[in-house]
Amino acid sequence: MSVWPVLWIVWIAAFATLEGIALRDKRPGDTLSEFVWRVFKVRDRRPTVATWIGRGLLLIGGVWLTGHLAFGWWSF
Repeated sequence: MSVWPVLWIVWIAAFATLEGIALRDKRPGDTLSEFVWRVFKVRDRRPTVATWIGRGLLLIGGVWLTGHLAFGWWSF
């Protein structure tokens, strides 16, 4: 058996544990989504051009990840 399945399971379990702790904690900015929203200034009422570029890249990455994982598209 390859070590990769074990490592991916450990990575997913670590993420689920961290996110679960953050969700239970209820402090602002500790979940992955809140961190991403802060980095990409999602709550900013006056976004700059750089902010829109970052949001566009985030959107493209999300579309790619969804298509890749759910449908096997865009595999290299």
